[in-house]
Amino acid sequence: MRKVFLLLLLVCGVAGATVTSYPPWGFYGHRRINRLAVFTLPPELGHYFRAQADYLAEHAVDPDKRRYATAHEAVRHYIDLDHWGQAPFTEVPRRYVDALLWQGGLDVLHGGDTTHWRLDTVIFDQAILSSTSESFDLPLRTYRDLWYRSFLPALYEERAVATDSLRAIGFPDTLGTAIVVDELSAHGILPYHLVRHHRQLTEAFVVGDVQRIRQLAAEIGHYVGDAHVPLHTTENYNGQLSGQLGIHAFWESRLPELFADRDYDYLVGPADYIVDPTTYYWDIVLESHALVDSVLSTEAHLRQVYPVDQQFCFEERLGREVRTQCREYAAAWSDAMDGMVEARFRAAIHAVGSVWYSCWVDAGQPNMQQLLNPATGDETADSLNAAAGPPLLLQRTGRVHE
Repeated sequence: MRKVFLLLLLVCGVAGATVTSYPPWGFYGHRRINRLAVFTLPPELGHYFRAQADYLAEHAVDPDKRRYATAHEAVRHYIDLDHWGQAPFTEVPRRYVDALLWQGGLDVLHGGDTTHWRLDTVIFDQAILSSTSESFDLPLRTYRDLWYRSFLPALYEERAVATDSLRAIGFPDTLGTAIVVDELSAHGILPYHLVRHHRQLTEAFVVGDVQRIRQLAAEIGHYVGDAHVPLHTTENYNGQLSGQLGIHAFWESRLPELFADRDYDYLVGPADYIVDPTTYYWDIVLESHALVDSVLSTEAHLRQVYPVDQQFCFEERLGREVRTQCREYAAAWSDAMDGMVEARFRAAIHAVGSVWYSCWVDAGQPNMQQLLNPATGDETADSLNAAAGPPLLLQRTGRVHE
């Protein structure tokens, strides 16, 4: 529920004096990021992506459209880093399954009682699991494999874990119904999801699944864009904890809407190869989080010194008058942040291109030209196998990371 209030605020406005509503980065922003990322790619890949530019732009907003269609979508758009401590957050595991081991557990329901098991500590290669009344140990590798094999599917499908698999690895034998407990995801899984999505896009390139390549490329562009927004990395995501309600849409939608076409420089350079996706995505969210204090402090100061009657104006949108930040006031905040929004917008464009390029390289650089009909620019099903390369290419590159 931690993002529901923001959505309601953006859609409904505040107390009749409606503040104009924007989705995150604005649909404009996400579409623009994907469209411009196409031009960072080398010709071997860029020709294919330029042919798909309209699709990549239009479907860049699909993840936002389904945020509330499934319980598992919203948490992919953010991570509340400050919930877990202070920068550089070294205590937060960078791998998803390790983070779940760290903040997850198991509730065992038996005879009307509930026993909560969670990882207590790790000693060498042994995981010590504890409840309120007892503890036991098992190999850390075994416990991690249990999460991969049984806990994660059960968590995603919202079902119980088969208790026979637990007894087989040494859990106490008085087990009833076992329910996976996830205390991590409510605070966001954005960098973990990006690593998983990166791997899926690489696999789609390997098998030459053109429909899946387009879909995954468009959607990973959305999540990469979100990762570049400072307010997607903090519990104070809309200024609700600091008396700055509405700052989210002001930063990531109002400023780009006003100035991206007129003032932003989109010469971001060619895409780079990403050696370690896990480190790459974590670096992005850590860089974004380092800007949170500046976002909040500059806006708080500006609203104190700027004439109150010049902060908000009324504009016509969709046939009605809406209350929104005045252009001059927005420009003053952009200047106070020294062009931060433009810098993150540019970084997002370059990062999206680098992700597409790296997944393609890791897949063995399949011949994308063979996926296009030269006459129409559409994909052709007849040449998928030729373009994809051998199925073992993924294993041979050795560049697919958890």
